[in-house]
Amino acid sequence: MRLSGRAWVFGDNVDTDQIISGKYLTLRDPDEMAKHVFEAARPEFPSGVRKGDVIVAGKNFGSGSSREEAPVVIKRVGISIAIARSFARLFFRNAINIGLPVLECKNYARIVEGDIVEADLEAGILKNMTRGDTFPASKMPKFLLNMLETGGALEAYRRRHGES
Repeated sequence: MRLSGRAWVFGDNVDTDQIISGKYLTLRDPDEMAKHVFEAARPEFPSGVRKGDVIVAGKNFGSGSSREEAPVVIKRVGISIAIARSFARLFFRNAINIGLPVLECKNYARIVEGDIVEADLEAGILKNMTRGDTFPASKMPKFLLNMLETGGALEAYRRRHGES
């Protein structure tokens, strides 16, 4: 699975409250909730993000609460993949469960806002297409790739058990 897009660069310790503020958790429509993604941390993000864009972050992305809404709103605005030096474990699993691809890359450098990056989840490679740099990343296990390709854990379960 290869994914590419324009980078939005974030620092370390971006928590779930920065991704989607708790005050929006009363909204039940994920599209309405997604209008507020990163609203406090990056006010330009909700209006500037485009389908296929990529998040590139530092350490501990998605820390804080275990709210599933954080990866849901990121996926809902069209982010194709979230790449970070490390993820909070619950965020990582929630992302896989809802079908948001994630990739850990410990040692990327020189990726700046707007660069075009490409991630190969199966090979474990991150490329900065703008600057010509290539970085080793974590390889996604086959069973998780399969889960992502079907749209997440629930969709994989439905397909396996013939539910619609």
